[in-house]
Amino acid sequence: MSQPSPLSALVLACALAAGAALAVPSIAFAGDHGRPARPDVVQQTLDHLVEVDGVPAALATVTGGKGRDRDLVAGVGDLATDARVPVDGQVRIGSNSKTFVATVVLQLVGEGAVDLDASVETYLPGLVRGPVDGHDITVRDLLQHTSGIGSFTSGPPFVTDGAITLRALKDWYVEPHELVALGLAQPATTPGAWSYSNTNYVLAGLLVQKVTQRPLGEVITDRIIEPLHLRDTYVPGRGEQTLRGAHPKGYYAEPAGSALFEHTDIDPAASWGAGDIVSTPGDLTTFFRSLLGGKLLRPAELAQMKTTVPMALPGIPEGWRYGLGLQSTPLSCGGLAWGHGGIIPGYQTDGGVTEDGRRGITVATTTMHGVLPQAASADVEARISELVDTVLCS
Repeated sequence: MSQPSPLSALVLACALAAGAALAVPSIAFAGDHGRPARPDVVQQTLDHLVEVDGVPAALATVTGGKGRDRDLVAGVGDLATDARVPVDGQVRIGSNSKTFVATVVLQLVGEGAVDLDASVETYLPGLVRGPVDGHDITVRDLLQHTSGIGSFTSGPPFVTDGAITLRALKDWYVEPHELVALGLAQPATTPGAWSYSNTNYVLAGLLVQKVTQRPLGEVITDRIIEPLHLRDTYVPGRGEQTLRGAHPKGYYAEPAGSALFEHTDIDPAASWGAGDIVSTPGDLTTFFRSLLGGKLLRPAELAQMKTTVPMALPGIPEGWRYGLGLQSTPLSCGGLAWGHGGIIPGYQTDGGVTEDGRRGITVATTTMHGVLPQAASADVEARISELVDTVLCS
């Protein structure tokens, strides 16, 4: 492909604007309308990502209409040793973490502990001051990215003089309130208009802690991870840099298009509620299928989560929309696919599930697509998008 796909353009734009924990709409363009997917189409796509596009490793979990899972891998788990890719290995899931946080907030809404349309000031008094004031924005605005608060990853130390500078942050520990301060130091965006900001989900995480009087990671574990038996999913502890389970090594390039280098062990504090969770393709597919299938939220709160606004960013097709920590994209066979997506230095996860949660797919790669040469990034995004559409329309 000579031109970047709209999805690739979004990745590249967000990479400049959102740094370490990005949202990537991962549902797609074209597929076979209702035609069964070839049994090997997923494996063929993973192989192509590795052999042609230059991704070190690719992993996928596919759940068909009968609820059966298939786990597939391609490439190598370690470029230095050619070690095998662990089947359904752990990866950093980046901004997919936002959907976990939003789900907890909506559970609290259902319990009467949080009001979506109450001001942020109600729950975090005195914290949001600057170009945006906590009296003027709601909890819904945080989850929907309509608060107008700038992303803490839009400026130093994440972006310096227009260049992404994430490599130097590998071992950087930072407190959530410091991330909020960085976000509030950025220029505000148009109030009420959709504008992706990682600061929103740090604030949402702090709100959860204030309301529950417990650490965010503990709340996510108690309310989502343990009830769904997501055995390979966890929220890293303070300063925890290594991945706990079997995993492929992650790779990064800075500047984009330069040689990849190993970048697995990082301090996830710079993402926190915006993108620090570790999971596997299988667990992540289970999470989104359970969410859309009504196992985590009551119908009223799930309906709120699925109430969307246009994703107003240049290059994004008109049909792509954002709810409360959940994204929707039209499928070629009709209906919508739901999910989120996320990138963080070393890993990217894309995927989607059907409206009823019966069918789903998650694809993980061991590098951020936006750091590959531009043409390769465009090819990777289009290829994964087409695969997601094909699987969900089968």
